[in-house]
Amino acid sequence: MLAVAGIIHRRRENRKPPITLQYYPSVALLIPAHNEGLVMKDTLDAMMKLRYPGQLDVYLLDDQSTDETREIGLNYAKTFSRIHYIPVPNGSPKGKSRVLNYGLSISNSDYFVVYDADNEPEPDAVRLLVEAAEQTENAAGAVGYVRTKNQDKNLLTRMISIEFQVFQLLMQSGRWSLFKIGSLPGTNMLLRRSVIEEVGGYDLYALAEDAELTIRITQSDYLLPIIPKAQTWEQEPENLRTFIKQRTRWLIGNIYLLEKTCRSPEFWKGRAFYHSLQHVLTYFLFVLLLAFSNLFFIASLTGFELPIASAPLLMIWFMSYIVYAIQIIGSMVFNKQTAVYNLAVGAIMYFTYAQLFLILLLRAFSSYFYNRIKGSTIAWDKTKRFKGDPS
Repeated sequence: MLAVAGIIHRRRENRKPPITLQYYPSVALLIPAHNEGLVMKDTLDAMMKLRYPGQLDVYLLDDQSTDETREIGLNYAKTFSRIHYIPVPNGSPKGKSRVLNYGLSISNSDYFVVYDADNEPEPDAVRLLVEAAEQTENAAGAVGYVRTKNQDKNLLTRMISIEFQVFQLLMQSGRWSLFKIGSLPGTNMLLRRSVIEEVGGYDLYALAEDAELTIRITQSDYLLPIIPKAQTWEQEPENLRTFIKQRTRWLIGNIYLLEKTCRSPEFWKGRAFYHSLQHVLTYFLFVLLLAFSNLFFIASLTGFELPIASAPLLMIWFMSYIVYAIQIIGSMVFNKQTAVYNLAVGAIMYFTYAQLFLILLLRAFSSYFYNRIKGSTIAWDKTKRFKGDPS
């Protein structure tokens, strides 16, 4: 249902004529960074190519970097008036939320937009987000599309790229089309300063700060329109170890949010209900069904006698796989990536990439409850960057 609605929404967005605002509000572009020297030049080069008719200031928020991040930031700040290098004072808890709250405290603008330190937004990305936010009644901001710039590196990055095409955009578009709800992806997202001040800023202890803020914004009855044309390109993990560390952090953050959601009755009211329900279905029901399916499969291989079911279970499983494959193919069509190799990768993702979720979630639950028992704060785990190809 979400896939079909997402396809319809993307077709409508592609056909919309361009709009021009009479007045473009000021925007502060925040880049939280810690030891990002490997990618920082490319990122700042992309920021200088942004086309925005109003006031746009870029704030590189350096969180105690010990590599060349500081030197690169200062050099760009001296050369370009748009760029400001801001050293973030040491503090705790460590993490993106604290850095962004500090960035909001030292800037002054109508809106702010967040980009991760490895992002290269397309020139019109910020303008498109602002136009959508200004044209949507009661909007807290707007959400763009995150694409994978190193998708051709190996099989893992190709699968991550496909995942983002389907679940980060197609599902996003579907939820917006049907329920008028959007989710913040952590980067390439525009937010109205007054709304963030109203909801209390970023939660310092949320590792998935985007998902946590999404529910509070939605609970306050604000909208987050999805704008597929506003695109940014970011680097994804190029090996399994980095991928597992990154996704474990994401899932720990979502477990924290799940606990917070279950303790907060107000998060189940209005349109916030859909976000809260999605968390329960994803992190309880889905993992339970996935584990049961795998155990059922292993038991069948070992000859263990299983109870006889009158329902055509094999047909139900096959139909589920078909739905999964259709979502992937639909996203490839819109992104013009229907090559044979991509289709083959999409065909095996259900049996490989999707199964990693069970391992990651078990790892995240173990870490989360271990730290809760110890009474310690889970440390922010920075994602490793990789040097791009010279071309």
